[in-house]
Parts: sequence; structure tokens; C-alpha cells
Amino acid sequence: MAREVEGILVVKFGGSSVASPDLKRWVKAVEQAREPVVVVPGGGPFADTVRRYQRQIGYDDDAAHEMAILAMEQFGCALVSLGSRMVKARDIAAIHQAIGSGLIPVWMPRDTALGAPEIAHDWTVTSDSLAAWLAAQLPEARLCLFKQIDLPPEATLETLLGAHIVDESFGKHLRASTSVYVAGPADLPAAGPRLADGGVPGRLIAMHRALPEMAAGG
Repeated sequence: MAREVEGILVVKFGGSSVASPDLKRWVKAVEQAREPVVVVPGGGPFADTVRRYQRQIGYDDDAAHEMAILAMEQFGCALVSLGSRMVKARDIAAIHQAIGSGLIPVWMPRDTALGAPEIAHDWTVTSDSLAAWLAAQLPEARLCLFKQIDLPPEATLETLLGAHIVDESFGKHLRASTSVYVAGPADLPAAGPRLADGGVPGRLIAMHRALPEMAAGG
């Protein structure tokens, strides 16, 4: 049985990074990490296709939810192929096993997320919420969201929600004790060295108030 690892950094690759010329540089930066890391892939254009064809074909939200999760797995396959330390991991045990072997697990969320009753099967949940949910399952995890935007110094969790930088269910699945960072293009040059030193790239997001939808306890 895989030993449980504490203090994991959950790194969410935004789906928009699929089209970024910096994608390989972000992958290289993550692979310099000294501390345990698990990668959560976004859905990006793969999920956009699911959303677009739902209107055209008319499949229900349950089908769309599963298809969007499979879209995350498509991007996850691409990330694994771009890295040298990255491997697929389908559940928590596989995440711990990969980390114990000195590798970087890329979460393939279908098996775990579809079986979690607290995760809604609709478009209020995107890969950001799933990254927050995964961080809540891991002891003392921190969460870093890679976005294609640089946030102002005064950005808060409320800023992210109000500007739709994260989805509306993000607060619901975020453990109150989880530290959230957002890294944008300006953070890329220092991302690798910071991760190699055991740090987290980007800006620590302030929690100005306890949101009612945030996971209790934590």
C-alpha cells in the first residue's frame, strides 16, 4: 500500500495553456520541483468542444460532465508526453505511489471524481473546482493555479470568483485551510527555481472572509 504523503502541492494547468507557446516551459518548471507535486490538467479546447456540441446534439449534463472530465484526461495525456517525470495517476493511492517513486503524478480524474457525490454534474464545476476538491483530499496540500493572466497585488479569492477566473463552485470544494496561489505569465521565469527551492510560484491569494460555500473545517 502506498504511503500517504503530506504537504503535496497541487498544480492546476489551466486549459488555456494548451494554446500557449509557454506550455513546455511550464512543464519544465514543474519538473524542477523539489517537494511533492501532483498535476491537475484543465479541459481547455477539449472541454470547449463538449460544451459546443451539447447545444448541437442535446446530450444531458451528466453526459457532458463525464465528457468534460475525459477532456481533462486528454490534456493530461499530452502533459505526460511532454514531461520526463510525469505519469498518469487515476486515484489517491496512485498519486502517493508515484510521488513515493520520485515521479510527478498527473491526475486522471474520471474514476475518482465521477464517484464523488458532492461534485455536481453540471457546468458550475470545472477543472478548477476539481483541483480544489483534490487538494482537500490530500493532507496539508497547497494549490497553485496556472492561469494565462497576471493578477493585481490586491487580488483575493472574491476577486477570482467575481471575475470568473475560477468557476462558481470553487469555494464550495476548497478546504478553508488550503493556501491558494495563482501564477501567471510574469511568474514563469522564476517558477522553476522557486519550485526547485521548495517554494510555490505566483501570488498567494488572500481569503478576506469566510465564504459560506467553502468546505467547513479543514
